[in-house]
Amino acid sequence: MYQYISGALKEVTPLHITVDVQGVGYLIHAPNPFRFEGSINENVTVYTELIVREDSHTLYGFKTMEEKELFLSLLKVTGIGPKSALAILAASAPREVIQAIDNEDQAYMQKFPGVGKKTASQIILDLKGKLTPGEEVSVSSGAHFIKEAMLALEALGYSKRELSKINKKLSGQDVSSVDDAVKQGLKLLVQ
Repeated sequence: MYQYISGALKEVTPLHITVDVQGVGYLIHAPNPFRFEGSINENVTVYTELIVREDSHTLYGFKTMEEKELFLSLLKVTGIGPKSALAILAASAPREVIQAIDNEDQAYMQKFPGVGKKTASQIILDLKGKLTPGEEVSVSSGAHFIKEAMLALEALGYSKRELSKINKKLSGQDVSSVDDAVKQGLKLLVQ
């Protein structure tokens, strides 16, 4: 339901963070809330998943989309609930978990709270070969801005052929945002 929430980080506790979005405080459970600690009173983007149960609506949040995708994959495994999935993500980086699953490393998987031999085997059985480490994209990445700008220009009706001509020129320029990359791309297209 919510892809992400952006707002001012107001609170970090051992179990959750609170993000203020225009006067509404969202309590978001996170795998390791202290990863956000350096951003108190700053704007943050938290990738979220709302899980609805009979007795609760709980919002879970992640620093990266890769974490969120791994969380959702883990929830599909029999015997893994949100708390176990959070514990796995809190104790390890997504790439390490994916690598352990692909290498069938049961001992690694059993080090997480609530994951015994049977559950570790089930995780490996259900997810081996189905997970791929995502690209870590820096927020200030010029290449990311250019890629998004190319998609926007294509949506405006420019052909792939036209866009491929300006892509190299645009890649050589310093861009600070997607809007900046679109503007520079439009200038190159009309030359």
